Amino acid sequence: MALALAAGLAPQAAFAQDTGTADEADADEDENVIIVSGFRASLESAVNEKRNSDQILESVSAEDIGKLPDDSIGESIARLPGVTSQRLNGRANVIAIRGLGPDFSQTLLNGREQTSTGDNRAVEFDQYPSEVVSQVVVYKSPSASLVGQGLVGTIDVRTIRPLESNEQILAIGAKGSYADLGALNAGSKEFGYRANATYVDQFADDTIGIALAAAYTDEPYQLQEFNAWGYAGDGSAGNPFVIGGSKSFVTSTQLRRFGVNGTFQAELSPTLMLTFDGFYSNFNDDSIKRGIELPLGFQAFGTTFDPSTATTTTTQFGEFATSGTFENVEGVVRNDIFQRKADLYSGGINLEYEGDDGWSAFFDFGYSRTDRNELSLESYSGTGYNNNVGATDTIGFMSNTSGTSFSPTLDYSDPNLIVLTDPLGWGGSRVQAGYFNDRIIEDELFQYRLGVTRELDSFFSAVNFGLAYTDRSKSLTPDEFFILPANGATEVSIPTEFMLRPTDLGYLGLGPIVSYDARDLIDAGVLVLDRNTSNDIPAKAYSISEELMTAFLQVDIDKQLSAGVLTGNIGVQAIHTNQKSSGIAFAAGQQVNVTLGDDFWDVLPSVNLSLRLDSDWVFRLAASRQIQRPQLDDLRSAISYGINNNQAESPTGQAPFISGGGGNPLLRPYRANAVDFNIEKYFANGAGVVALQLFYKDIVNYIDGSRTIFDYAGLPTPAGQTPVTTIGFLDSEVNTGGGDFYGIELSATVPFDAFVPALEGFGATGGVGYTKTKIEDANGNTDQIPGYSEWVANGTIYYERGGFNARSSVRYRSEFLADFTGFGGSPTRRLARAETIIDAQIGYDFDGGPLDGLSVYLQGQNLTNAPFVSQFNVPVPEAVIDNQEYGRRFLAGFTYRF
Repeated sequence: MALALAAGLAPQAAFAQDTGTADEADADEDENVIIVSGFRASLESAVNEKRNSDQILESVSAEDIGKLPDDSIGESIARLPGVTSQRLNGRANVIAIRGLGPDFSQTLLNGREQTSTGDNRAVEFDQYPSEVVSQVVVYKSPSASLVGQGLVGTIDVRTIRPLESNEQILAIGAKGSYADLGALNAGSKEFGYRANATYVDQFADDTIGIALAAAYTDEPYQLQEFNAWGYAGDGSAGNPFVIGGSKSFVTSTQLRRFGVNGTFQAELSPTLMLTFDGFYSNFNDDSIKRGIELPLGFQAFGTTFDPSTATTTTTQFGEFATSGTFENVEGVVRNDIFQRKADLYSGGINLEYEGDDGWSAFFDFGYSRTDRNELSLESYSGTGYNNNVGATDTIGFMSNTSGTSFSPTLDYSDPNLIVLTDPLGWGGSRVQAGYFNDRIIEDELFQYRLGVTRELDSFFSAVNFGLAYTDRSKSLTPDEFFILPANGATEVSIPTEFMLRPTDLGYLGLGPIVSYDARDLIDAGVLVLDRNTSNDIPAKAYSISEELMTAFLQVDIDKQLSAGVLTGNIGVQAIHTNQKSSGIAFAAGQQVNVTLGDDFWDVLPSVNLSLRLDSDWVFRLAASRQIQRPQLDDLRSAISYGINNNQAESPTGQAPFISGGGGNPLLRPYRANAVDFNIEKYFANGAGVVALQLFYKDIVNYIDGSRTIFDYAGLPTPAGQTPVTTIGFLDSEVNTGGGDFYGIELSATVPFDAFVPALEGFGATGGVGYTKTKIEDANGNTDQIPGYSEWVANGTIYYERGGFNARSSVRYRSEFLADFTGFGGSPTRRLARAETIIDAQIGYDFDGGPLDGLSVYLQGQNLTNAPFVSQFNVPVPEAVIDNQEYGRRFLAGFTYRF
């Protein structure tokens, strides 16, 4: 596969396309000329993209049609310098740039903003099949003409443009996958598959082009998890830290995803190009979660623990119980379901004019919509109804830095012992045998962009002006029910016909447990749904709208100097934001419909300068004002408030006043002033690069949870006492002071034959980044930014020659605050330990003969079975909260190009 194809697939990479055409012509004349292909071509395309851009960026291109260098977009992006990921069920689904989590970056598809399958703005990359992507570009510095930019970076996912490929293409591919943990749950699988097909063609003398790509995935993911409620004790000699409770699951997830992308291009005239593209993804992530919940060291629900009988170890924070025995334990056997279904629609129309008189212009319309249903279904069973009624267990435990294992005395797989009920009386007067929570989310976005460019013959090579209008709305409708035994029963035996193969929790020492699918029991009427009418449910609902009007002015620079060329751009972007949130507020428990919001301006100047020396050195300087909008659910207007008579708490010193808690529709964006400085050295005829990147961000506006003064004048006054003032306080997310964020990155792409000709085909690519941050929270204390890792590193060593290819990759990130999804879909953050992931691949590309066009490969992922571990950062780092083991995955596949 020639470099021309790999680069030519990338939009805005005409230089690579022209280079490839020349290379192919030379190859016809001289058979000794080598056409670079595969992974090496992808790297050379990325190096060229980096070198020719006036912005600071990283990129990855497809090795061939339908063939990114990794199994997923997220994994490919996570290998770029200064970029890493967080795993979900073993998949790299969200991206962190320069050590900061997904809430601080923006994702585009073909330059257009996108809706998301998550609650917030961050795009989850497992919604995009890697087979329909031709290139991903990560902008680390913005320009005025880049609409939809993020605080630490902007990720642009690009699909195929048929008139840029210059040839007819028909390619198919398939791969099988194997999860070495096996089929952990009844009804789950250990084998899966993916299949894809791509068709690209040109007609009417290459003035009309069509590209179609489709991919289907049906793959299992397995997970063995230890989870702790928390840790009891104070660390003293007589009261050591000890596990307070456990909620550990074996999780089997089946990911079924169908994605299709289509692009139509028509050269309406030599100066006018029409492009229409559309993308659709149907996403179904079905997880079975089975395990046991154990009340332990907190000594709740009758559990007892004698600290004097425990074995302890001394930590820097105090005594920690490493083993012992809990008595009178009433375990809750859990058979839960977590199912996420999403339909993602995205597309747009682009009309681009490029005249021969120095004028050019474009109009672009983009649309994105996500419809998502997220079902969390909990089902409980145990030895009897209510606390201190059923049989109890005596459980030994052993705790270490990997979690806790147990030695129970009861058989939790005995259907004569375990019944459907409310074992600990969680439902109070209601026999709550489970909980059904369906979150219905709709997210829709319209975007219109218009730009005009005039070329100049001076120090400034062009002037650009543009407008953009973005209209986004997102809503959440919760639908929640208690699950009860039918006919008013307090407990029900599990019918034999619904019993499944017991689930083995032997990795925790807990042995097998009874297993069933609660959905089958609900369908059969064994369990029934009782709607939750609490005010807590409508309080979760929200409808948020944003209207953004953006105008930008940018001048480009292209000036020949004695030692090289100075290029870049200087510009300013002005954004007017109108945000509104509708929901239900609760005035002293009474529901009232409210709509709140705000409008404001942001002015974002930016400059990108690149000094390109004839000696292949490039020096870059970038400075800009940057913003990142708040998480969408933080803007919800649903709040609960009432009368407060505590004069000491009143912000005005008057009482009674109003106080409450909830969302904050008045939030302003994160804001920062940023400067970047790069030194890049290119070599090996443009195939290699070494780059040093320095950056600093002065964060002037941050968002943090706190108590803030709030004027309730626009809301109904609570019944009862009349407040003397509408000025009160609100517990919510608020804008706070900022801090510093700075770091250094060193990256390189090195073909070894540039130094030792005998090593032709060998090479390495990767980078390491160090960042430091100091952020003040709402109380003036130093805080850690969610998703922040101090160190991020990745590297790949490869060999590719004569059709054979092999590579091994590693990526590392230091500890960070990770996002987890709690029950009800609410985000929970905990400190995640450092992790190192190792992957490898070997393959062979046939060139000539009856198998010409066939590529076969074998991949191994997470080869060291690195777990994802979270813990308390205080008071005992050894106190593990989560230890999730995903196992290793092996994939074997092929692509065939006709």
